[in-house]
Amino acid sequence: MAEGLRAPPPPGNGSECPDGARWVLRLLGECARDGRDVSSALLGLLSIGCFAAAALPQFYQACKTGIMDRALSIYFLLGWLGGDLLNLIGSFLANQLPLQVYTAVYYVLADLVMLSLYGYYKAKNWGTGATASINAACLFCLLGTATTLTVLSHDTGPAPNPAAFGGRSLLSLGLEGPGPEPISKTEIIGFAIGSISSVLYLCSRLPQIYTNYRRKSTAGVSFLLFALVMLGNLLYGTSVLLKNPEPGQSEGDYILHHLPWLIGSLGVLSLDVIISFQFLAYRTGQPSAGEEREALLAEHGDS
Repeated sequence: MAEGLRAPPPPGNGSECPDGARWVLRLLGECARDGRDVSSALLGLLSIGCFAAAALPQFYQACKTGIMDRALSIYFLLGWLGGDLLNLIGSFLANQLPLQVYTAVYYVLADLVMLSLYGYYKAKNWGTGATASINAACLFCLLGTATTLTVLSHDTGPAPNPAAFGGRSLLSLGLEGPGPEPISKTEIIGFAIGSISSVLYLCSRLPQIYTNYRRKSTAGVSFLLFALVMLGNLLYGTSVLLKNPEPGQSEGDYILHHLPWLIGSLGVLSLDVIISFQFLAYRTGQPSAGEEREALLAEHGDS
């Protein structure tokens, strides 16, 4: 589906996907030919719901405790946003499923709010002593906003045609005749960007794991944030695996085409499980958020 964020087809126009579920075609621009494709779409929508809800508990926790700048690692947030930005650009260029593009857009928007809250509490708790962190957060916020607006404003115009559902095979030799179209240079670039985003996703968890270990506390961090992200990633990866390959495309080619995004979702589950164990390990004997905030302010006042 080279059009990426292309508008859904007009009502009643299903000639390019005569046997597909109309609601999936209209809502997501995907051709769901059987129960497997419909299940993939449903799981994908559920994953978006999990991601949409995941950030809300952390927003509440940040406002409640006032120590978000101490509880969350700035490198975790920047790595997360960097991965999401590359995921958005890569999924748009690499001809990924519309559902993957929509999810990537939401990732970036939620990250921007999270970074804004981090910058606010950093400035509030540390004053002018946190200039570098605040500047980095602002820079990434501007970059994320510009990237998201650029992708959302990209209008491809024409209505979908049968070739839009032809798919791409990364191993295609470009031979003429029926079968998947040869992979384009743009899609190869998108695939490479998606691969880098997967590395950033994996690496982003490490600073947060270290921050929790150094503090011996998870106060100020919402467990629901990671629980819902884990569930969302599991549903998202499963939805991609469930979808049927396009006609003429093998299962192996399909998996390879979506591999970076599968690693970026299913691959980080193990690291999120480690963070979940940290919540269990540090749940007793840790200072309350208020006590930690008072200690933080006292430490800043003495410096």
